[in-house]
Amino acid sequence: MGSRRKSAIAANSPPPKATDGQPGQVLAHHGQTSLVEAENGDIVRCSTRRSLPRTVSGDRVLWQASSPREGVITAVLERDTVLSRPDQNNRVRPVAANIDQIVVVIASKPSFEYGMLDRYLVAAELIGAQPVIVVNKSDMLDHDSRSKLEERLQVYQRIGYALLFTSTRSTDGLRDLHQQLKTHTSVLVGQSGVGKSSLIQSLLPELDIRTGSLSQVTGLGRHTTTVAMLYHLPDGGDLIDSPGVRDFNLVKVPAAELEHGFREFRPYLGQCRFHNCRHVSEPGCAIQTAAREGQISERRLENYCKLVSSMTAP
Repeated sequence: MGSRRKSAIAANSPPPKATDGQPGQVLAHHGQTSLVEAENGDIVRCSTRRSLPRTVSGDRVLWQASSPREGVITAVLERDTVLSRPDQNNRVRPVAANIDQIVVVIASKPSFEYGMLDRYLVAAELIGAQPVIVVNKSDMLDHDSRSKLEERLQVYQRIGYALLFTSTRSTDGLRDLHQQLKTHTSVLVGQSGVGKSSLIQSLLPELDIRTGSLSQVTGLGRHTTTVAMLYHLPDGGDLIDSPGVRDFNLVKVPAAELEHGFREFRPYLGQCRFHNCRHVSEPGCAIQTAAREGQISERRLENYCKLVSSMTAP
């Protein structure tokens, strides 16, 4: 999760000059190497100056050539948005930069966890990216199972989230997904096993050729399929494919910021008895009252309370 504010990556460095290099976009990062797409479409394998931060897919950079296929990143330009997550040591690690849409892929098999779905949605809200929920493998649902799942997910549609059902076998919903991705820079996220790879393959018919070409040019080999990678979609828009995860956690933020990640809370903010209400157990809480009256999902409020607790824990 990232801040709503633009993120100046090298805050202590002077603004980059045109003489620092030519513009490029980071397609992927692995180890000490970034794949940078030049303005003419060439893919260059670049190292990064030690004084600069680690780059991620979607970063805009300046770079200088050191050979026909190699170069050095000399500046990381200001990020409009950045999706981040804490690593195992609770250090903030960026996942993708300069995105305006987060596509959360879930599936009925393996069963998804609502808490993680909400965490992804909160992350999108807090960086100002548009969230989209995609239920993949819809061909595995019979009529009754799909109806029950649609009913459970109605809470998200009621608060304004786009909800798509897709299948690469039956092609259910793929046209709608194509339309949703047009004109956006999106990142595809979700648990391992939800079928993100098959979706990417359907969106990018030349994927195998593209991956093979990148491997040959960059020398990254198999790693090009196991790191986040930015692709240009044939019908317009860019898509960053991030590797599947077991879980997704948020970077710690104060409750006063976290509450803005739940869009259905917003009409009630400022109406609580106490100005510093955390909406957990305080008396006179407008959010808690709205949940009791059925205006807010109790499950969503419960997930919010769990997040507040986890972020205040030592």
